[in-house]
Formats: sequence, structure tokens, C-alpha cells
Amino acid sequence: MKFINELREGEKISGIYLCKHKQPAVTKNGKPYENVILQDKTGTIDAKIWEPNSQGIDDFDTLDYIDVIGDVTSFQGSLQVSIKRARKAHEGEYEPGNYLPISEKSIDGMYEELLKYVHSIKNAYLNKLLVKFFEEDEEFIKTFKGNSAAKTVHHGFIGGLLEHTLGVVRLCQYYSKAYPVLNRDLLITAAMLHDIGKTVELSAFPMNDYTDDGQLLGHIMIGTEIIHDMAKEIPGFPAKLESELKHCILAHHGELEYGSPKKPALAEAAALNLADNTDAKMETITEIFRSAGDNKDWLGYNRFFESNLRKTQCGEE
Repeated sequence: MKFINELREGEKISGIYLCKHKQPAVTKNGKPYENVILQDKTGTIDAKIWEPNSQGIDDFDTLDYIDVIGDVTSFQGSLQVSIKRARKAHEGEYEPGNYLPISEKSIDGMYEELLKYVHSIKNAYLNKLLVKFFEEDEEFIKTFKGNSAAKTVHHGFIGGLLEHTLGVVRLCQYYSKAYPVLNRDLLITAAMLHDIGKTVELSAFPMNDYTDDGQLLGHIMIGTEIIHDMAKEIPGFPAKLESELKHCILAHHGELEYGSPKKPALAEAAALNLADNTDAKMETITEIFRSAGDNKDWLGYNRFFESNLRKTQCGEE
């Protein structure tokens, strides 16, 4: 089999993949079909079964490993699979480790770097808060290391939450040096904690889907509550400092229409929003280009960027 990141338009696909999602649907003409998402450790790809009742399409469900045969096509700039045959694979036919996407970077190495930022915080209360999360809470640490930063779009892999958090922290470190108006301790602490709600919002792999609390509350509200509860365990934690930190979390999406309960009212909240948006978008476009492989042509309209995209060709002969 080929891994998903090796697939190219016009190729045949043949191999075993994890069915991450399966849902029946109907075309505009009333013809039934099925939406499927295939997954391996390199990512996911949308697939369609246009004739679900045809011979050669056996029964299978979400989170089954399935042996598929089909064609790789392109739709609106993204690769898609048209499944012609599918059957549920048996144990022993596949290696489960090949089907869980994981960061290409060292998870332990990234976490060690993150801990250096914890130790650099001079404010005693903020330092203690970070220590309680990132050094003392073993269950949190395990979940934080293993979670993704999103169901789709960016950093949707094991270690993705850690990788994204570290990327945001690095940007905030630069901002704190470039702009003296920023309180570094508050900004770095907010950067480290801005997405901790995703440890509750998203379930573990292979599901990596929204939990009930994720659907009802969202990671911004969940993260703010987690910080509030942990701060209460630290004697004398200043109420104003807690409010400023929670404001940074509540405002880190920047705009109300993007899910922020509050718009940034502190310089640190504004900086965190810029860093979060930068890291998320640069990873998103990185993953888009990676999935395009050697294709250097225009990739078509992308709804996340609201633009047609292609790789830079400057300097190439």
C-alpha cells in the first residue's frame, strides 16, 4: 500500500486504511452514496462510495480497518478517493502503528524545550501554575503530549497540541523581546496554556473527535475553567492576575465570530492572538502543500484561505 501523503491524482489506490469516519448521504438527484474519511499515520483523505450497494462493497463501520481499491481524483484542489471495492480487514493483516498520525518532531524533545520556558517564568504565581500543569500533573502531561491541536485543518496528529503550543510560545518569546510593552511572564504563560482545553475538547486517537463537552463548551471555555480551578489551589494567587491570564485565553481567537467570548483588551491578549493565528495558518498551508506532493501548479480555491494557492516558484529554472 501507499501512504496517504504519497498518493497522486490519477493513481489507483489499493491497500488497508483506517476508516476514521463513515456517513451516508444523498446526491442532489436523490441517489444514495457514502462519505468516508481514510486515515494512516501520514494524514487523512476524503473518499466517496458512489454505489454503496454494489457488489464488492462489504459492510464496515467507523474505526474499522478496511482493504480498499479505488481511484485517486481531485476535487476543489484536494485529493479524493473514489472507492470501487472495500472489505473489513482482519487482525494480522495490518500494523496499527501505521494508522495513527504523529508529529514528525520529537515529542520528548519538544516537551523538554517547553519546560525550559516554564523555568524561565519569574513571577512566582505564574511559575507555580505552570509547574502544577507541566511537571506535577502526570495525567495532564500524558494527555497533552498525545493530543492533537485540531480535528482537522492544522496539527491534527499525535503531538500536534504540543507542537502547536511550542510554536506559539516561540513566537510570543520573539514578541516579548521586540515589544517592551508586553509583560513576558503573562504572555508566555498564556501561550503555554491557551489551548489546554483541547485535552478535554478532543478525544484521544484514533477517534480524535469532539467530546460532549467539546461540542457544548469548546476549548476556550474549558481551558479557562481549568486555569481557574488550578489557580485556586495556589494560596494567595492574585485575583487580578488570574483575570488577566483568563482574559488572554478567552480572547485568543481574536474575534467574536471566530469563537472568542471576548476581543483582546490587553497587549498580551493581542500578541497571543497573532501568534496563535500565525502558527495555525502556517501549519495549515504547510500541510496543504505537503499533500499536493510535486504538484507546483495552482491548487484551486481553498476555503480556509479564501484564495487559490500554489507553491512558490521564485528562483526555479
